Amino acid sequence: MRTKVIFVLAIIGLVAGLVSAYLFGIEKKPQTPAFNPASNPYGKGIYANGIIESYQLNGENINIYPEVAGTITRILVSEGQNVRKGMSLVIIDDSVQRAIVAQQKSQAEAAHAVLQELRAQPRKETLAVAMAQVEYASAGLKSAQDQLDKQRKAYQLDPGSVSRDTLDNAENAVKVAKTNFEVVRKQYELTKAGAWIYDIRNQENQYEASTKAYMASGALLDKYIIKAPADGVILSINTAVGSYISAQGSYDTYAQGLAPVLVMGGAEKYLGVRCYIDEILVHRLPQPAKISAKMFIRGTDINIPLEFVRIQPYVSPKIQLSNQRTERVDVRVLPVLFRFGKPKNVTLYPGQLVDVYVGEK
Repeated sequence: MRTKVIFVLAIIGLVAGLVSAYLFGIEKKPQTPAFNPASNPYGKGIYANGIIESYQLNGENINIYPEVAGTITRILVSEGQNVRKGMSLVIIDDSVQRAIVAQQKSQAEAAHAVLQELRAQPRKETLAVAMAQVEYASAGLKSAQDQLDKQRKAYQLDPGSVSRDTLDNAENAVKVAKTNFEVVRKQYELTKAGAWIYDIRNQENQYEASTKAYMASGALLDKYIIKAPADGVILSINTAVGSYISAQGSYDTYAQGLAPVLVMGGAEKYLGVRCYIDEILVHRLPQPAKISAKMFIRGTDINIPLEFVRIQPYVSPKIQLSNQRTERVDVRVLPVLFRFGKPKNVTLYPGQLVDVYVGEK
């Protein structure tokens, strides 16, 4: 009985093995690829990784950093929005700076008021008081002189009627009255002459310094509004209302580092492509007048001819296209820039990775 069971199991295993061998031996038809891999359209073409950028005549995308630090109170634009040069983009809390501007404005106005006061001298009321003092001193001198003359006449008629001491006191009183009159007269002349030119110049300098400080504070206050440096489109906003930003940018939660507050692209009808030629292939790069290139969109069969713009004449360490400076490798590359007209039937965005083949016309 046991032998029969073993025999039956052996037959079942043999049949299962034959069926499996048959099933696995059936040739499966390959699936149709979702897209054809990019092929080199040039006989001696050079392959390069590329990244789409907004097209700029000089440089790359516009990275916007604030010139002052502070907390964002308002963001006036949205990603993808077209902006004009000088348009306000972001407003930073300026309450402290606004108070400083108001204080320095008041100081400048006070300095100007003092300067105007000096220039307006002599004041007619002050001059009238000085003139009255001159008249009072003159009257005092005349009274003292009259007393002296009377004392002298009496002494000449009868020396015994006036003592010598009384006569001396009258003479001294005239001298004092003359001196007082001269002092008051000179004070009147000084008042009439107005402010000293050196006092005016000193106050002019103080007013100028206060005005410049006020203007500088006002100019700094304007920096609390970040404005568009050129016509373009907002590609990326890397902050939010309530976030703190500085001249180094804003903290990126995802990249765990600092990033530009905003990234702007050009409003041109073109997009740019920056590709990196490996240093060992640079010698194969055609002359600029003969350069031809094609861009292949990854994951599609779409290819777009590129127009050569310029070569950035500096070979630098290769940086991964995530734009993180810490991702360096040993290879050095030469950046070559192209452009192409924005296609109507294909949606492309700055920052998109593409395959580029560079050949000769």
